[in-house]
Amino acid sequence: MISGPRQPGNGIDVYLSSLIEDLTKLWDEGVLVFDGFQNESFLMHAMLFCTINDFPAYGNLSGYSVKGHHACPFYEEDTSYIQLKHGRKIVYTRHRRFLKPHHPYK
Repeated sequence: MISGPRQPGNGIDVYLSSLIEDLTKLWDEGVLVFDGFQNESFLMHAMLFCTINDFPAYGNLSGYSVKGHHACPFYEEDTSYIQLKHGRKIVYTRHRRFLKPHHPYK
């Protein structure tokens, strides 16, 4: 993937369109493949189960906003944040609120 100022952004679908076509074909129609152990061909169906990526890539691939006041995909409207006075930076707070009251990281 291309990161930084030259990343495709919302145009990521252009780069992923051929992958999506192949995955759709694998799921709907299947592909004839050869099994060397059984020495025969069979129709294989497959799917993409999950992806592992960082937070910016998550936003890029899913279309979810990972910036702004409600950037947390779990807390959404309940995201706790503070906007700094002398800048446009947003600081997310209370990210350890799910820990038990006397947890060493709280």
